[in-house]
Amino acid sequence: MVIVSQVKLKPWQHGWRLVVAALLGAVAWLAVASSLPPGYEDLRTEWLLFGDPVIGLGCLVASMWRRRYPLSVATGVVIVSAVSASAGGAALLVLGSLATRRRPLETTFMALACVGTAAVTEGLYPRGSDPDPWWLSLSFIVLITGIVVAIGAAIGARREELQSLRERAESAEREQVARAAEARIVERHRIAREMHDVLAHRVSLVAMQAGVLGHRTDLPPAQASMLARGIADGAHQALEELREVLGVLRASPGGLEPPQPSLANLPALVADARALGVNVAYTPESVGTPPDLLARTVYRIVQEGLTNAGKHAPGAEVCVTVAGGEGEGLRVTVRDSGATKSVTPPPSAGFGLLGLSERVELAGGELDHHADPDGGFVLTAWLPWPARGEGSE
Repeated sequence: MVIVSQVKLKPWQHGWRLVVAALLGAVAWLAVASSLPPGYEDLRTEWLLFGDPVIGLGCLVASMWRRRYPLSVATGVVIVSAVSASAGGAALLVLGSLATRRRPLETTFMALACVGTAAVTEGLYPRGSDPDPWWLSLSFIVLITGIVVAIGAAIGARREELQSLRERAESAEREQVARAAEARIVERHRIAREMHDVLAHRVSLVAMQAGVLGHRTDLPPAQASMLARGIADGAHQALEELREVLGVLRASPGGLEPPQPSLANLPALVADARALGVNVAYTPESVGTPPDLLARTVYRIVQEGLTNAGKHAPGAEVCVTVAGGEGEGLRVTVRDSGATKSVTPPPSAGFGLLGLSERVELAGGELDHHADPDGGFVLTAWLPWPARGEGSE
């Protein structure tokens, strides 16, 4: 059973319904009055002239609560209409209102009751010398009742359709808001990940150089000058890389993006780490030319591994390996032997490995990081690299 929520009617909408019901009641009253034998007078005649209109008016007033108490009001009005011809309009009004609620069982029962009470009213008063056949009057009553029920059902179906459309529109709006919120979250994560990947490594190098310059007061002037120049160059490169990542984030969809790091940039990345005193062992292996996303992810993994080794394991030996190839995937490992110097690590937000994990997951790979038994730290990632044509089969 479908229950349709009732739309709140405006005063003029209530008004014209009551006027139509009153007119129908007046027509029914005139039809009965005109069918009385000429000069006939008894208690029923007096009732028709005085009591019947009062009952009809009372039923019209009661029908104003048909939307709040549909079944109760309909039952009362239909029963009372058995002794009042002028209440027939109110009975049809409450029957039509009940039909709009799409309750077939209740509507059918009330329609039959309406036909029955109308037949009782028809036989309550005497007729003239040439009355219509009873079956003709009954057929007319059934026809009018059926028309009212059909109109009410059509109005109810229309309301149900409008309600369904309104609910679907509200649901679509909620989904759109949820998608927009999710897109904003994804975009914030992307911005945070790009900012960290681009700036964390470069700023860490600058911090390490500044730390050496601040603690080593016995450095020769030439070496101190080299460190100061390295700090300035690192800060300048950090600004340049920040401009690049902001350009990528502001770029319109489909626009040209600045060149992104790839496997070809790994030797330069390792050289930067060595220039700061990090003992890095890296021998490039021929793994082919992976797709841009895969190459960029490999670069970020090595970058994060070297950054963490420089911050948390000063003096350690760091080994970087990139192995694999097309069809078998790439395995990236950054392993350090553990810190050989006791230093206070620089402050860290702890988002580097989290962002790296998200990046590897987006590439369809797996990331693992843990401390090894020798006191070092191992960062390992596996990234898929399907053979050409494999993804389309």
